[in-house]
Amino acid sequence: MLLAVDVGNSTTVIGVFEGDDLVEHWRVSTEAARTADEWALIFQGFMAFQNLSFSKNVHGVVLSSVVPIVTERLVEMTRKYFHFPPVVVRPGTKTGFSINIDNPREVGADRLVNAIAAHHKFGGPGVVVDFGTSTNFDVYTAKGAFIGGAIAPGVMMSMEALSARGAQLPKFELRAPRSAVGRNTIEAMQSGAVFGFAGQVDRIVERIVESLVTEGHGNPNVVATGGLADAIVEECSTIAHHEPWLTLDGLRIIWDRNTG
Repeated sequence: MLLAVDVGNSTTVIGVFEGDDLVEHWRVSTEAARTADEWALIFQGFMAFQNLSFSKNVHGVVLSSVVPIVTERLVEMTRKYFHFPPVVVRPGTKTGFSINIDNPREVGADRLVNAIAAHHKFGGPGVVVDFGTSTNFDVYTAKGAFIGGAIAPGVMMSMEALSARGAQLPKFELRAPRSAVGRNTIEAMQSGAVFGFAGQVDRIVERIVESLVTEGHGNPNVVATGGLADAIVEECSTIAHHEPWLTLDGLRIIWDRNTG
């Protein structure tokens, strides 16, 4: 089995693949202070719940991370407990994608992995909208080149800031309210969050599509992913596909390209 790990700023998503099939997946908070041994204990516990052996079933580990210290800990964990190195998405890793931006080293590993997975599944050109700590818009061409995108404040980041800075504004669940006209404070905040972010996504995607068409790339496939996509995607008019585990699929593809 292949263990795929996507480390984000807020959460870490873990998947187990049997061949091309994602058979299990879990989500934990990203804690920079965790040691390699603590990460091993987390993985072992999840796998044990599914009657999988931490040491016997895993033949490979692939990971992408935007938190360098966690990357180091996971590499250490893999070498210590599995006795082989992981495939880490970073400069020099075989991806089958070119990166056509001003400074290729600036691209977050998760953004590149998302583009690779969407291109593999839907072709190109395309736009991946990833609802995470930030809302990322990752743009790629039909020939398999990452060409940039947009980054906006994330849904949870904005919600938490609103509650923290507004003395009388409570925390609230992210879901569509009964009506766009909120009848109470919670529903009013839900209306602003859900419909506001859906409008933001649609407008940014529309402008990206205009740019792609003007530059001769054609109309793109638009794919949503990320842990916060569920509440927003249904209100968006520009998103054609919702793939919750797109990043894990991209990691599996990169593993295949690096191991034959």
